[in-house]
Amino acid sequence: MKELTKAEEQIMQELWTLEKAFVNDILERLPNPKPAYNTVSTVVRILERKGFVGYTAFGKSHQYYPLISKKEYSRKLFKNLAGNYFSNSVKQMFSFFSKEKHLSLQELKELRNIIDQEIENKSEKS
Repeated sequence: MKELTKAEEQIMQELWTLEKAFVNDILERLPNPKPAYNTVSTVVRILERKGFVGYTAFGKSHQYYPLISKKEYSRKLFKNLAGNYFSNSVKQMFSFFSKEKHLSLQELKELRNIIDQEIENKSEKS
């Protein structure tokens, strides 16, 4: 699976939210300054060629829908990020982000709670 360009990702974010949409529906949700209708239409067709988007034809109009879930794309993106920049080490990646993002004490506690819950879940399965 290929990574999305910034424009493609912006369109996909809207399609993931809307689930099904015509180009005008997507265009309405984009921030100002809005791109031209033809620009959005072109990006959607590129996404279709790349296998990210499918459509249902209604005469000359097309209603588009995602063929890949946001979760699936996020998983692939995360895997690439970890592999390309952190030697597939979640520990290295977490360390980097916790320092670079200057997480608050509350955010760190919330992350610890998530990790503690995951440890508990894995312990129960063993």
